[in-house]
Amino acid sequence: MSKMKIKKSILKRVKITAGGKVMHASNFNRHLARSKSSAQKRRLSGLKEFDRARSIKIKHALGVA
Repeated sequence: MSKMKIKKSILKRVKITAGGKVMHASNFNRHLARSKSSAQKRRLSGLKEFDRARSIKIKHALGVA
């Protein structure tokens, strides 16, 4: 039986932590930064965690789960 092909497009957009959380970058963060408040820009920085249901689907598509 051949190996399962993973979804490379998902792999480029998410990070799986050592604990198994699936993290993603925030949207609304690329441009038009002058019109956003400092608090909003801070909140959008860094990685966010996917909810449980979506994490399971992503892990399955990546062959992790």
